[in-house]
Amino acid sequence: MRAAESIEQSYARTGHPETDQRVMLSGVDWATYVSLRDRYESPAVRMTYLKGTLELMSPSPLHESIKTRINRLLSMWAIERDVPLQGFGSTTFRREQVERGLEPDECYVLGAQLDEVPDLAIEVVVTSGGIDKLAVYAPLGVPEVWFWMDGSFQVRVLVAGRYEAREQSALLPQLDLVQLASFCHEPNQHEALKAYRAALRG
Repeated sequence: MRAAESIEQSYARTGHPETDQRVMLSGVDWATYVSLRDRYESPAVRMTYLKGTLELMSPSPLHESIKTRINRLLSMWAIERDVPLQGFGSTTFRREQVERGLEPDECYVLGAQLDEVPDLAIEVVVTSGGIDKLAVYAPLGVPEVWFWMDGSFQVRVLVAGRYEAREQSALLPQLDLVQLASFCHEPNQHEALKAYRAALRG
């Protein structure tokens, strides 16, 4: 399903901000990063830290709408297919030994509680630039990362410390990502969920 007007077109038409706001700081030590992150525990500011470089990002309404839509649709799929997917939102993951930390847009564990890192992290890319997230995720040991870019999912699976591009998820191989992506374009979340549920039951 692809709506006549996509979520991106809807936000452009209504005048809502479409771009994320980013500030990059260099020469930031680990203690300062941790202090800032703990002090400003707010979803309005996401922080990504990579060996002295700190990115502060304020997500746009478009960004948050897309990431919420993905979460709701993926949760619908998990319920319909009886897959025990546990969501942990934008939890902070950081490790001093590798000097890295960040908050995914969404993250999940399959069939268990959260240990050190999630099994899957999802990143919505609305505005290009900033720190390479894979350079942060790999040393943290996150097995799988999905990027939502240009209206589709790009899957990266961690193999021997490096991410490889895949057509399908290794964690959820039975999930049709092309089908899931098609429902992410519907501006009305409620209608998207109903339509996706019908497609899964059809």
